[in-house]
Amino acid sequence: MTSSPSADSRPSPHKGCPPMLTVLATGLGLLLWGITALRHGLLQSNAYDLGLFDQWAWLIGSGAAPISSMEQVHVLADHGAWMLYLAGGAYRILPSLQWLLASQALALSCTALPIFRLAEQAGLTRQRCWLLCCLWWLQPVVFNAALFDFHPETWVMPAFALALWAERSNRPRLWFVLLLLMLGCRDGLLLITAGMAIDLGRRRRWRWSLAAGGISIGWLLMLSLWLYPLLRDGDGPKAASRMFSYLNGDPLTVLSGLDWGGGAEYLLLLCLPCIALWRWASLSTLLIGLPLVLVNLLSASASYRTLVHHYSLPLAVVAVVACIDGLRLQPHRQRSFPWMLCWAVACWLALAKPWFFSGPYLARLPQLQAVDEARALIQPQDAVLTTSYLVPQLSQRTSVGFPKNKQSTTFDASFWNVLLLNPGDPGWGSSRMVQERLLTQARDRNWSCRMWPSGLALCREPGAATQRRRLDNAASDSPPTP
Repeated sequence: MTSSPSADSRPSPHKGCPPMLTVLATGLGLLLWGITALRHGLLQSNAYDLGLFDQWAWLIGSGAAPISSMEQVHVLADHGAWMLYLAGGAYRILPSLQWLLASQALALSCTALPIFRLAEQAGLTRQRCWLLCCLWWLQPVVFNAALFDFHPETWVMPAFALALWAERSNRPRLWFVLLLLMLGCRDGLLLITAGMAIDLGRRRRWRWSLAAGGISIGWLLMLSLWLYPLLRDGDGPKAASRMFSYLNGDPLTVLSGLDWGGGAEYLLLLCLPCIALWRWASLSTLLIGLPLVLVNLLSASASYRTLVHHYSLPLAVVAVVACIDGLRLQPHRQRSFPWMLCWAVACWLALAKPWFFSGPYLARLPQLQAVDEARALIQPQDAVLTTSYLVPQLSQRTSVGFPKNKQSTTFDASFWNVLLLNPGDPGWGSSRMVQERLLTQARDRNWSCRMWPSGLALCREPGAATQRRRLDNAASDSPPTP
């Protein structure tokens, strides 16, 4: 007499995500939000990109033109991210960057829900469906991307996974809408939709492939030939020219300039958490990530080839879904030790950055009191030039920026009326020399300055001069430019 299979070894008869998964995903999202909010409170967030997106969302919510004072760029001219207007609606209710941090954390955590549906769709057992959700939560790039300030493409990771489910369920309208949502968060996601076209073509789903390829090419042409030139005075995509400017030389020069070692290490780390579950059946899904992987490998910036930044986040979805395809053809071993889960935990501990809270993220604790006192002295209408890590603390205003090494070391006193700098800790993109020179110029102009023992310095333009400058600006036909 044969024993009946255990509940864990049978595909679940219930369709849809179990309530416990929804509760767990929400709880993990709230925990992740708390961690990212703590990092922000420890002055570890930066102008790029939390301060940048917070200012854009605040400007939209305030009804002002969403043009960054740091980049002089319209929000739609950055990455075509029209979804940020939704954040502006939330800011109209309550202006707080916690909207960005919370929505990012919850979106990343809840991506497990469509992954569960995909695993269930493939006929996997309930146990394996849960395993795939855990593999997603334990992807190092997921945790690191949540900590690395804010980026709108994190919002649509659930939409990406759900789009794969919709395509496999033959739901073309839902699939097409989800692709539009993805492209509405970042232009770079057209590399993913192009990869979906490759995958669909390999599986001979020609209509779907042409639709994915058409929306990718159409979106690219719309942005590069119309929207970006319209909002940038005729200029096209700036990211592409910055990332691939070195590719203009002869082939040998280009090949010798590639980061071969860094690229190989990047590919290894990218595959490490999930490769044990990939099989030949996973190849088609892995092709979805091919265009993005190639762009990351060819980029002049090494930050595209790490698991610390957000650039590889969509590849985590691809990797986990490829595991679903691999597990679909593998027999289920009852009561087997969860080696894959242990391996995923080991990779997370090695490649994620939770240990930053035990050292690097505590470096600015001595500044917290001084920063709070300085913020209390700054008015909402002030135009503030500060360090990059203080920009997100002050970005809900029309004019905020940070001194960059590549720019002139003379600030425009007709634009900025407050300097909040710390030469001892100048932050990203600046230096002690630049900030000391700016503070010296402020004192030479008889600005009132206050120093704190932590090295933080606040200098303010005299009240009469500030009032006169505002009257002059109000009478001017065009706003001042930095």
